[in-house]
Amino acid sequence: MKVHVVMTKEEMDIEKVTSVMSVVIFDVLLATSSIAACFAGGAHSVRPALNKEEALKMIKDCEEEVILAGEINGVTIEGFLNPLPTSLIEQVEGKHVILSTTNGTVAIRKAGGAKRVWIASLLNTDAVAQKVLNGHEDETLLLVCSGSAGQFCLEDFYGAGYFISCLQMQYDKELNLTDSALGAKWFYEGHKEESERILSNSRVGITLKQQGNYREVQYVSQKSIIKFAPYVKDGIVIFA
Repeated sequence: MKVHVVMTKEEMDIEKVTSVMSVVIFDVLLATSSIAACFAGGAHSVRPALNKEEALKMIKDCEEEVILAGEINGVTIEGFLNPLPTSLIEQVEGKHVILSTTNGTVAIRKAGGAKRVWIASLLNTDAVAQKVLNGHEDETLLLVCSGSAGQFCLEDFYGAGYFISCLQMQYDKELNLTDSALGAKWFYEGHKEESERILSNSRVGITLKQQGNYREVQYVSQKSIIKFAPYVKDGIVIFA
């Protein structure tokens, strides 16, 4: 299995993301962590929206019980729920969630041409790695660090490294890692016991602390406590 890491969603080449490639999206702070938390809280599905306007159009087409959650540049969208994981996990049971974020949901939508798009964070990496391997055929696995407004995010790189480490422990063959994938793996393995420190000292982590949301950093720093493996089917995130 060839594994490659791209450092931001903007680096993802849509023309090369094909139906014979699987993609794993990371937005550790916070969208992919929020999605994992939604399923842990009993949500039926998550519908990733590109922006506020699209989210409002989506809700008109939903007959089920739906809630809106989202942010733009870290600020909660007016009339939407704050998409913080520890907040959402208490509010989504039995509901469908329409989620719009600045980076993570955009990355998910951008990868839409792939064979399968998986959603991973530190919270659920082990479960996603297992499902990826269960459905693996001889294909390239692309790990996408969402980043923030085109900038590299340390926490996503750390998450990708953790995923590769879990993948390697479960795979009975040697992984074919590109330099970026190898770098992510080495970075994680050099700091595997320091997830909270890594996340809290990242640019987004510092912003969350300044906003009084350090509890979110602490929560999403936990590894593989959620056993759901979300993936995209017909534009909707469900779980395996």
